Amino acid sequence: MSSGVIRHKKLNRDFYLRPTLEVAQDLLGKYLVYNNNGQKISVRLVEVEAYIGEDDPACHAAVGKTARNEIMYGTGGFSYIYFIYGMYNCLNIVTERVSYPAAVLIRGAEPIEGIEIMQENYPGAKNGRYTDGPGKLCKALGLTREKNALDLTGNSLYLENRDYKVKKIIKTIRIGIKKATRCQWRFFDADSEFVSVSKKIGLDN
Repeated sequence: MSSGVIRHKKLNRDFYLRPTLEVAQDLLGKYLVYNNNGQKISVRLVEVEAYIGEDDPACHAAVGKTARNEIMYGTGGFSYIYFIYGMYNCLNIVTERVSYPAAVLIRGAEPIEGIEIMQENYPGAKNGRYTDGPGKLCKALGLTREKNALDLTGNSLYLENRDYKVKKIIKTIRIGIKKATRCQWRFFDADSEFVSVSKKIGLDN
């Protein structure tokens, strides 16, 4: 007989060291937890995109190693947070081995814990949709470039397996890029209402 207790198991380093496309799909249904000054926020991941190596024209590493993307060249299991358009922070999960730059962009998530904190961080969000987009997610959680290069096996920002099972994963082309547009490296939970854009994008490409 089940005890009804939800087990929270933090993902270890080995989870992140695998091929990026495997990690990306396995991140769906996992829980991102942020402990900040004694306040705990958690969200369940529902949409991600993979960016893989210097040969991927859409990957930040396509230009080689820079001060901005340096963390991507380290070992998997660290945060890569970058600032775009002068207004948005975006959270990525670094994957694979040292010197092979790859990461998974977190595009969408469902709020679980600390919703009142998300409301304070993002008072302009409409209809409680604080986290259905990479920039919105970081704003709601309060994640900025100051949290770049955090060890995701630590106690500040990390991911957990809570035995949630995604019933159907859909893959499509990536969104908002002009290069390598036909790579179907975006994955999302088909049953979630917190996917960032129309679920049909890319299905016919």
